[in-house]
Amino acid sequence: MNNSKMRRAGNSSYAYHQVPAAELEEENNQMTENLKEKIGALKSLSIDIGAEVKYQDRLLRDMDEDFERTGGFLGNTISRVVRLSRASHNYYIIYLFIFSIVVFFILYIALKFR
Repeated sequence: MNNSKMRRAGNSSYAYHQVPAAELEEENNQMTENLKEKIGALKSLSIDIGAEVKYQDRLLRDMDEDFERTGGFLGNTISRVVRLSRASHNYYIIYLFIFSIVVFFILYIALKFR
């Protein structure tokens, strides 16, 4: 038997024809090159995905740190307000409330007659 292979021809399930070994070798080389290109593209895509994951991870860690700092700041502020409300000088809260009403009233008048 010679070095040629049998290959199915066209859509017919029983028709076979002789394909030279050089042609098969060329087809294998072409398929190998195509596979190399696809593997290179996948590698590049994987590297890009890895870089994006690292960036997103860093962004999430930074946001977590910001939330922790903000939570600490908010906790300190709330504790100060609670301490202020428990103090014997409750008239500060009344002054703050009156001041807020006056400021809102002035803003209302300024925006209404603008």
